[in-house]
Amino acid sequence: MKIGGIAPALGLAVLAAIALSGCNQSGLAHRSLAPIPAETVALMERVGTTQDAPMLIRAYKKEAELEIWKMRSDGRYVHLKTYPMCRWSGQLGPKRQQGDRQVPEGFYSIGPAQMNPNSSYYLSFNVGYPNALDRAMGRTGGDIMVHGACASAGCFSMTDNQIAEIYAIARTSLAGGQRAIQMQSFPFKMTAENLAKHRLDPNIEFWKQLKEGSDHFEVTLQEPQVAFCNRGYVFNAEGAAHVDPNAACPALKQDPEIAQAVAEKRAQDDAKVAELAQSGVKPVRVVYQDGGQHPSFAWRVSEVSRPETIAAPTEIAMDEKPGRDAGQSAAKVAAPSPIVTSAAAKAADDSRQAARVMAMATSHGDRHDMSALAGSDPSPTNSVKKWLGPHRAAPANDIPIPPASIGIRRSATVH
Repeated sequence: MKIGGIAPALGLAVLAAIALSGCNQSGLAHRSLAPIPAETVALMERVGTTQDAPMLIRAYKKEAELEIWKMRSDGRYVHLKTYPMCRWSGQLGPKRQQGDRQVPEGFYSIGPAQMNPNSSYYLSFNVGYPNALDRAMGRTGGDIMVHGACASAGCFSMTDNQIAEIYAIARTSLAGGQRAIQMQSFPFKMTAENLAKHRLDPNIEFWKQLKEGSDHFEVTLQEPQVAFCNRGYVFNAEGAAHVDPNAACPALKQDPEIAQAVAEKRAQDDAKVAELAQSGVKPVRVVYQDGGQHPSFAWRVSEVSRPETIAAPTEIAMDEKPGRDAGQSAAKVAAPSPIVTSAAAKAADDSRQAARVMAMATSHGDRHDMSALAGSDPSPTNSVKKWLGPHRAAPANDIPIPPASIGIRRSATVH
């Protein structure tokens, strides 16, 4: 991957625009201008990267983790930090419609216009949902953020201290010349163990597409070029950048070395999935009351939105070979578990009651204008092509949402 140059003044202009937009709007801009903590800068130096180098984000819902990766001088990314996620909402699976409380899954792009220094949730940035594929699939909704305040209605929710650091890293990368930051959002870490466990989930074919993108990143440690055709993702394919997501894929050319490495990884993982299935790992479908959080936040109940809905998910065993007498569903509830309790049922009832109260109390006066986030929709493809560093040269089917998970979504404009 080769990285072209841009005028050094562009990075300064981006930073100035972010700063001015904050100063002119709310008086909260001092939050957005906080420096990257000294210990994180020192960590960057230890792993061979710099503050203004491009960054990449990877998020995992099931594990409730958000990773920051930074580019080194050879054009490859190195893992910098993993942040435990304070809250995410909904279920495993892609976001499909406005108000479903789903955290989206896919490959997204974060440009300067999507940075929000005036967030009601301390700081935030828009992840870029829906992308072109989401729109082609008829998925609706928007204003999906990474933000602070530990409250989620479809967003990636962090603590205020976490988002302050993540925002500072992103702001500095964009000011350094990165055109857009790629965000990879996954239902879970794309391991053979997770894929074996979820192999009969209705979303598995979509998740296999996401895994291909993950494999491209992991075998190259370079940002995969993302395109869409035939209502699916295409990675690192020449000439695919402007293909219609609804159109059939044209003849696509990939770097043979990368294609072989990805194919070998896929074959190894597929073999491991088959081995795990043969050894007795049962396929399940996992159902949450309304998302979850990283275990490290379990004791910080007062900081979390809708804490009554945070419980270990229910695992529903799926019949791998349903017979004629399997009935109308091939899924059956697994052996009773401590998570399926009367307390959980009561929490669901309380959650629904709280949602009804919120619906009555919510008014248009609670909304704040965030039209600045409705800017460009930078493509995830080649988001770092224009980055300049003088010392850097680069070599399924729908899943019904349980009623307890459906709540009243505050207007996204407050993010």
